[in-house]
Amino acid sequence: MQVVTLITTPKERNLDAALVDSLRNAWGGGDANWLAVDEAAEFATATVPDNQWDVWADLQNACVDLVIQPLEGRRKKMLLADMDSTMIRQECIDELAAEAGVGARVADITARAMNGELDFEEALIERVGLLKGLPEAMIEQVLDERITHMPGGYELVNTMKSHGAYAALVSGGFTAFTARVAAALGFDENRANTLIAADGKLTGDVGRPILGKAAKVEALEDITRRLGLSADDVLAVGDGANDLGMLKLAGTGVALHAKPTVQAQCDVRINHGDLTALLFVQGYSRDEFVT
Repeated sequence: MQVVTLITTPKERNLDAALVDSLRNAWGGGDANWLAVDEAAEFATATVPDNQWDVWADLQNACVDLVIQPLEGRRKKMLLADMDSTMIRQECIDELAAEAGVGARVADITARAMNGELDFEEALIERVGLLKGLPEAMIEQVLDERITHMPGGYELVNTMKSHGAYAALVSGGFTAFTARVAAALGFDENRANTLIAADGKLTGDVGRPILGKAAKVEALEDITRRLGLSADDVLAVGDGANDLGMLKLAGTGVALHAKPTVQAQCDVRINHGDLTALLFVQGYSRDEFVT
């Protein structure tokens, strides 16, 4: 049995009941279950429709995300999340680079790396090198003044945890950022790269080994093994090419507002909803959210 979930942006909340009923009838679905009024609805179907992606494309034009997945096992026991442009709105290295006066150059490298055009580790080393001499205290200033959480992140982490799930933040960014973000949002643990500083200034180097695409997969395998879980028990979310390994391995891998090359390789794509969409995908209704 499959479950079809339709989600729109929580700001407009303009999911049309007629659209839901029309699709349900066309696909021979069961009764619609509204997870949030005018925002998210679901219904069951016997099989995955042949025209799933044609309908997905049409619904994108109406600012509606469509997810089809097996009904059984969709509520996950572990959340594995990327940080930059996923749990926070920004790329932390780009914000540091802006303070260092090399913002445009670093942002261009970041965009190409996240789209899979550059080797992640080489791109990270190059970008960190451009931060050489930046006062270490600037990290706290950037955290205070430039970093904002992605909407729905607190609800996602804490609703899943309230139902017994474990939450891990795994980032190709830096521990100075993941530590604060993880604490604010309620993650159980965080893993990231370490910026090296000496005499109060960044040296332009990063600790080894670098946490990249392979390390995110290793984190999934390590944490699930430690907790006695399997990859099928994991909901992973990210937006960049370095997230693809964990997104493909996880039971549910979500491309959130992701780069085109990442979306093309993921079956669960959220472009209009916020992070609470990941709760709707698991069958949580809005009145179950921990806020």
